[in-house]
Amino acid sequence: MNTNATLALTESLIAQNSVTPADGGCQDLIASRLKKLGFECETIVSGPDHFRVTNLWAVKRGSAGKTGSLLSFAGHTDVVPTGPLDQWSSNPFEPTQKDGFLHGRGAADMKTSLAAFVVASEEFVASHPEHQGSIAFLITSDEEGPAHDGTVVVCNELKKRGEKLDYCIVGEPTSVDTLGDTIKNGRRGSLSGKLKVIGLQGHIAYPHLAKNPIHLMAPALAELAEVVWDHGNDYFPPTSWQVSNIHSGTGATNVIPGEVIIDFNFRFSTENTADKLKEKLEAILKSHGLKYTIEWNLSGEPFLTAPGNLSAAMQASILEVTKMKAELSTTGGTSDARFIAKICPQVIEFGPRNATIHQINERIELADIEPLKNIYKGVLEKLIA
Repeated sequence: MNTNATLALTESLIAQNSVTPADGGCQDLIASRLKKLGFECETIVSGPDHFRVTNLWAVKRGSAGKTGSLLSFAGHTDVVPTGPLDQWSSNPFEPTQKDGFLHGRGAADMKTSLAAFVVASEEFVASHPEHQGSIAFLITSDEEGPAHDGTVVVCNELKKRGEKLDYCIVGEPTSVDTLGDTIKNGRRGSLSGKLKVIGLQGHIAYPHLAKNPIHLMAPALAELAEVVWDHGNDYFPPTSWQVSNIHSGTGATNVIPGEVIIDFNFRFSTENTADKLKEKLEAILKSHGLKYTIEWNLSGEPFLTAPGNLSAAMQASILEVTKMKAELSTTGGTSDARFIAKICPQVIEFGPRNATIHQINERIELADIEPLKNIYKGVLEKLIA
């Protein structure tokens, strides 16, 4: 029998098939543990019938009530699809211990963090039954999907209620080489565009009767590739603009195409805004006299939590548990922290190593599971005891 509570709960969560947007019963499992501690648990369902999303909001008020600080743990129970099952060394939904690792879909991203949140809270409440501050859980099954009906829905509801969050720890796998080496205190924004430049289709032997949109776009494309959008700041690198795909032509070699479609993406810092980037890019297109249309998609705005009580408590707890001096970082893609940052002044992400996330044979070091729980517990003790 497994006597390690964090490992046991991690295995129970991995065993639930919760490919996005499914929750697979994970949140019920978490809520059943939290209710025993005195948490008030609320399920918020959102999304259309064919894409139902389950969200859990749970809160345990401290002795100071709403006047005390509230620290929320946040994360997701959904996982990405497994990929080819025959390439896995074991069933991805049968947690398997092998060679010092725990294998299974969601082991690193992010069911171990969820289990560590729960057990850390259980141990904290047992040690501090009269804790001053409050503890909350914000869990969704729509982080790996479109993220339209998950954390953002809960955050909007909490804002309507006037619920005040002081601190939030998102359990994303942030560690790179060793547990505790990296904390995320911000993320870049992501703005994508589908640009269609319109020309005039014609026979390739009669170019004077056509307008080649690829040729028309080329000078503008070269200029856009050289633009300095901003210089970044102490926390973020400069904003980058990258083309991901170019589509054009009919498939025939003797036809000048009538249009070219270019997919691109900005990863931008807090030195910029989506509106400013749109305006600057379109000004360049217009300066080249192009006839065009653009479909924009803002999938995430940048956020930054400057060093403060939360990051200091996390760094101190990591140092105590692992002897690592954790660095603050804003690298990587987007996460649900971008939504939480709109209602919470201090948001950071911290979790296990991210070396195998979304991969075949996703796994986590068994030796890291208990220290992860102890780190989260240490932050609770430092901020709301």
